Parts: sequence; structure tokens; C-alpha cells
Amino acid sequence: MENIATTPKDEQRLAKFEEWVQSGEAIEPRDWMPEAYRKHLIRQISQHAHSEVIGMQPEGNWVTRAPSLRAKQILLAKIQDEGGHGLYLYSAAETLGITRDEMIEQLHAGKAKYSNIFNYPTLNWADIGAIGWLVDGAAIVNQVSLQRTSFAPYSRAMVRICKEESFHQRQGYEIMAKMMAGTEAQREMAQDAMNRWWWPSLMMFGPHDGDSPHSADAFRWKIKRQTNDELRQKFIDKTVPQAELIGLTVPDPDMKWNEEKQSYDHGRINWEEFYRVINGHGPCNKQRMDHHKKVHADGAWVREAAEAYRAKMK
Repeated sequence: MENIATTPKDEQRLAKFEEWVQSGEAIEPRDWMPEAYRKHLIRQISQHAHSEVIGMQPEGNWVTRAPSLRAKQILLAKIQDEGGHGLYLYSAAETLGITRDEMIEQLHAGKAKYSNIFNYPTLNWADIGAIGWLVDGAAIVNQVSLQRTSFAPYSRAMVRICKEESFHQRQGYEIMAKMMAGTEAQREMAQDAMNRWWWPSLMMFGPHDGDSPHSADAFRWKIKRQTNDELRQKFIDKTVPQAELIGLTVPDPDMKWNEEKQSYDHGRINWEEFYRVINGHGPCNKQRMDHHKKVHADGAWVREAAEAYRAKMK
């Protein structure tokens, strides 16, 4: 834990801050906060924002190849939502004294990360269903918990984001259900997508909390309310019955119902793969980042024009 109180005045402020947080009250941007709290939030919220924006790429790849006009409309609406989520979160992070340009520079320099899940390819339409159902389903479990996070702007952003993510989850499940009710080839495609996206979805919750250097402060300051393993278990218990209902097989031979715990036991997650991907060696890391850098550079003229207009209107 970082030593954050260096003077008697700092110690008094910290004690008041700790008391306020422990009482369940929210922290607003103008409230005094320890520097370590601010830095933790910037890291977490910016990573969340980057994930929303980078996450538009694997789905955007399928807009022109959606199987129907209805599917195209839904996918476009979903991608637009994800971009909006990124904007909400960048705005929340900016209240902590960092600019959006600084956050994007950190991302491009490799100093900031985004979710490991978005470094996997979307090979066919079933992958769009798996992303909506599994990836957004995992995101909902995590983000519902964050609705009660101690930093008020982050909490408020989560309320709206969760409502939209629930639509995304239903959209994905509908795709998978329709494919499982279709031809043998469609069922095989859906099961293949399930096989490829199940384990990365479980990795989305992060490593065991004891293996994370940030967990202690996150719980202490009520930034985080539940452990990674608790959230992962909640997702598994919710999702396995959904898979069984439409005939999908969870690709885990060790998955079984534990009557005593009233939840599912599951096999070992490949954490070596998790760390390899988040450290830049996943199937699409370079592709995702190169694309983001290119689009950011191509849009420079829009930002410059907006700044010029704002200066003129002052």
C-alpha cells in the first residue's frame, strides 16, 4: 500500500476521507482525495474507456457482412453505444485532472492497457453473437458492481452503461439461439465461437485478487466491492444454464454443478495466455493498436477545426 499521508494535515484529511468512504458516501471530483486514490481511478477508468473504444473494432468488421438489414441496424446501434460508453468514461476520468489527449497518448505509448478480450479475432457471424452474449454479459456482471463504486462520476456512468449493455447481451444471445435452431453448419459455427470465446471471457474479470497489486486499495476505498473470483463465479452461474437451454456445450470438461455450494465448479484458467495477451502478444494486439493510431491521426483535422471554432466563439 502506498504511503500517502506525509504531514499532520494530510493525515487529518486522509482520516476524514477514509471515514467518508467507509460510511458509504460517494466522492465527488471537487472533494479532497489521496493522490493514490486519484491515480488508481485514472488507471482503471481510462483502461475501461480504452476497452470500450477498442472493442468497436472486432464488431465493426462485420457491419457490411451482417446477414440481414435488421442485424445490420442492431449491430450499428451497438457499436454506437460502445463509442458513447468510451466518451462517458473519458469524461469521468477527466474530472480527476487528466486530459483525453494524455490518456490516448498513454494508450498509444503502451503505458495504458485495455481488456484482453478485444485482441481476439472475429472469424464469422457467430463471433458477433458470442461477443454480445459472453463478452458483454461478463461486462455487465462487473459493471453492475461498479454502479456502487465510491467515485461518483464513475458510478453514474455505470448506471447508464449497464442499461445499454443489457441490450447488447440480449442481442448476442438472440444470434446464438437462432444459429442453434438453424442448420447443422450453423450449430457447428455457434459451438465453435463458444469454444473460442468462453475462456477469454472468464479472463476478463482479471486474475485472482491476491495476484493483483491494486486490489488492496481498491477494496479499502470501495472502488471495488466484489473480488474478481466472485464476479467470475456469478457470470459462470448465470451463463451455463443459458448455454444449456439452447444446446451449447461449455468447453470445460471440469465444469460441474456443486450441490453444496449451489454453484458451478470450473477448470483451470490459462493465466499464461492472459498475461501474454495483455502484454501485447495476442492474435490482434498490433492490428487493434495500429488501427486506433491511424484513425486518431486521420481525425486530427476534426479536432483542430473544433478547437478553432471554440476559440472563435470566445
